[in-house]
Amino acid sequence: MIASSSTTAKSGLRLPHIFGDHMVLQRDLPIPVWGWAAPGETVTVSLGTNSATAQADAQGRWMVRLKPMKASTNGLVLTVTSAISTRRSAMSNVLVGDVWLCGGQSNMEWLLRNCDSPNDVAQAACPAVRCIKVPLVVSAEPKDDFEGAWRVSSPETAGDFTAVGFYFAREIHRETGIPIGIIDDNWGGTCIEPWCTPESFGSVPGLAALNAEFERAMNTYRATLDTQWPAIEARVAAIKKALGSKDAELPAPPEWPAYPVYTPGTAFGRSCLFNSMIHPVAPYAIKGALWYQGESNGGDDDIYCHKMRALICGWRTLWNQGDFPFYYVQLANWEKDTNMPEGGDGWAKIRSAQTKALSIPKTGMAVTVDIGEADDIHPKNKFDVGKRLLLWALANDYGKKGIEVSGPLYKRMEIEGKTIRIGFDHAAGGLMVGKKTGKEPVVNIKGGKLKRFAIAGKDKKWVWADAKIDGSAVVVLSKKVARPVAIRYAFSMNPEGCNLYNKAGLPASPFRTDGW
Repeated sequence: MIASSSTTAKSGLRLPHIFGDHMVLQRDLPIPVWGWAAPGETVTVSLGTNSATAQADAQGRWMVRLKPMKASTNGLVLTVTSAISTRRSAMSNVLVGDVWLCGGQSNMEWLLRNCDSPNDVAQAACPAVRCIKVPLVVSAEPKDDFEGAWRVSSPETAGDFTAVGFYFAREIHRETGIPIGIIDDNWGGTCIEPWCTPESFGSVPGLAALNAEFERAMNTYRATLDTQWPAIEARVAAIKKALGSKDAELPAPPEWPAYPVYTPGTAFGRSCLFNSMIHPVAPYAIKGALWYQGESNGGDDDIYCHKMRALICGWRTLWNQGDFPFYYVQLANWEKDTNMPEGGDGWAKIRSAQTKALSIPKTGMAVTVDIGEADDIHPKNKFDVGKRLLLWALANDYGKKGIEVSGPLYKRMEIEGKTIRIGFDHAAGGLMVGKKTGKEPVVNIKGGKLKRFAIAGKDKKWVWADAKIDGSAVVVLSKKVARPVAIRYAFSMNPEGCNLYNKAGLPASPFRTDGW
């Protein structure tokens, strides 16, 4: 628990809620512990034999950094002692392992109990997996704390965990034995913009025009507020006066000018979710971040890649841990299949932008275009989502050898007369026609026919094409196109039947070779 009320009243000693019973602290890195106390007060923090002391500054803030520790499943006690009081604060059952921040919108927020796996909840007794939920709060200014508590995974608690985060954490622990903490930090229906730091949009060249537009809106907002401020103050004064009389009629509340938002039609202002839901978590040491978002930016094209860069660079700057791993989910298939060879509808372009975000250092993408549901924007199979994110982590962060982390990613094309040969990354082990059913492993359909390849000539008219696997490449052609110049694969909102996989059973990402 946090310091007792008597200790708090005497010394002002307090810690943010990210610290508490059952928490997981990050292994192999200095461990930041911080809080508030009376100005000048000396505070000592101890975790086993690991101890450090700090003095609160003039604003009452203090921080220590405990020495790095190895992973441990033995429950420890973190104590915080004030020099003013002989009483101590103690947080029990503390593990040392890896902490992953799970951000995004509703598909990351989606609860384990709402998936199609009731047995996973019933069998969720995994004491080395813990979760803390950051509540849904909006703020125009950075916050220092949030209301929340760590919970140990059990049949009674895990149903309320982020499903993607739970599967990711459970499987890592099974593979490595390392305790895993997940910070459940997401909000359904939100765009990416309010999750970004205030500075990050201005630091990404590809967002210069959008940032300038927003700055103009902010300047207009400030000017309007300055103009209307006397009337607002007068209205507030009238309300206060009316409250002092039983018979007075209360005036209407003052009308504030509308606060600018990054994305029209949303209620989320600049960095308002970063301020309230990300800022108070840092600098709690983490292993990395998982991100499942994009549905609310579904109309974006390549600009979403720049927004991803702003998000990732902003978070990494805030934590000051270097380029920590950042793994994200490409949007799943959804809605009715339009079955148009040219595609380009719905989320086709944002998926391309998500693929391009792989150019950001230490990122990885889980392709899910084969496990969505046409009639549900929240596909229930979160097991495969978590597992595909897991592959990146196991290979890059946990030293597991021989793991393929991704399905085929378009690399190059070669025009060979009437055909086009497509080369891929992540296809060294070969390609196959696959079939995915539920959470079962992908089945290799020998002799199966590839679907959802389209081809076009210089006239830019798209037709469905025949495609055949040739080792680690795909050869595409159509009798209707004598001189092909471009290929598209699964380039639509719901490319039903897309079935190109590598031999590891991972789906190819949708792609196009043209820039039309």
